[in-house]
Amino acid sequence: MEDERKAVGQMLPGVAAICLFMLFLTLANVFGALHNTFGIGLEKYGVLGLCTLLVAGIFGLLRMRRWGWALVLAGCLMLFSGDFFFFEKTHRGFFLIRGCSRWYFSCIWFAPRSGAACGKPRILCSGIKPNIGYA
Repeated sequence: MEDERKAVGQMLPGVAAICLFMLFLTLANVFGALHNTFGIGLEKYGVLGLCTLLVAGIFGLLRMRRWGWALVLAGCLMLFSGDFFFFEKTHRGFFLIRGCSRWYFSCIWFAPRSGAACGKPRILCSGIKPNIGYA
């Protein structure tokens, strides 16, 4: 019983690394939005709202919560699509590189395991049972 309590709440180092990377990219987007890089109207507030949800999801993922994983995945996909939209309009390579890195984290790291009977995301499939409501 005591060993089970110690196992709950522990995470893999890859989860923490992904969260730090996503936190860095989110803070870079907030800094850019506050300096009117994305525009001064609705675009600015859309990016700030998305970054707020992404930061909440990052901290939920660090606590190994299912809603945190879902928010980070949705935020990655939204920022990925925004980066490719900006790349299409401006043809700057920075947006392509940043979009591809977000695509990598959203599709590779957060994708469910193929053939896994448990149906958990790959990032949560380990010997450690996180306290996120899976049966």
